[in-house]
Amino acid sequence: MSAERVCPAAELVANEARRVVVGGVPIALVKDSAGDIHAIGDTCTHGDISLSEGFVEGEAIECWAHGSQFSLLTGKPLNLPAYEPVPVFTVELIDGDVFIDPTTTKAS
Repeated sequence: MSAERVCPAAELVANEARRVVVGGVPIALVKDSAGDIHAIGDTCTHGDISLSEGFVEGEAIECWAHGSQFSLLTGKPLNLPAYEPVPVFTVELIDGDVFIDPTTTKAS
């Protein structure tokens, strides 16, 4: 599968997450405070909760239900109760639009 257009980058708000589904894969799309755009698996590995409903701070997203934080760069949990990482997907910006390939993940 090749990268699919998700949305215009200008629609993303700093320090907020947006849930998107690309190729059947739920993804949390996040623009951090530095303006970088990240795409990680949207499901918390601890409680099957949508991470896009959580809180973004710096380069981390926090699950609202149990407080586990995940690195937007690596997908690794930064604290308990989660101990399994979420996938991190490559984001491509093409002509101001965000593209994601849900079949290709970044190596952490």
